[in-house]
Amino acid sequence: MVQIRLIEPSDDQDLNKLIKRVLEEFKAPQTGTAYEDASLEQMFATYQSAKSAYFVLHDDKKIIGGGGIAPLRDYDEAYCELQKMYFLPEARGRGLGQNMMSICLEYARNQGFSFCYLETMDDMLHAQHLYQKMGFQYIDGALGNTGHYSCGVHMLKRLDADL
Repeated sequence: MVQIRLIEPSDDQDLNKLIKRVLEEFKAPQTGTAYEDASLEQMFATYQSAKSAYFVLHDDKKIIGGGGIAPLRDYDEAYCELQKMYFLPEARGRGLGQNMMSICLEYARNQGFSFCYLETMDDMLHAQHLYQKMGFQYIDGALGNTGHYSCGVHMLKRLDADL
């Protein structure tokens, strides 16, 4: 049985490996992406900040995905960022990404954010399709200060548009 739950301190190492594995699978650069984020070493602590949460997708044996919400660094306080949403192959194509995004976006709305921003890689076409399905639209250029200069795709969703 697959469940979505909040991150726990014991999840750090597994999430670090999972995120790096997925980025390697898609041949993403190791610089200018989440691959080099210091937060990968301390995911639990990172998402204990105000208006931040990270959700873990767990089957009976292991973590198979995750996704989080946090304020968009160095930008307007009405904006959050969908962060580090990655899934192992066995989690893909099962509607779990849509479930995870719904939980993340609901959390963002409950925190009072008006907009949700995300960045992804050009080659992650299935992810982009999901983001579009969930109401994200392409925008020209990056927002805030994520440090992910290798991410060529930037998208934004107005959170109160579908209320």
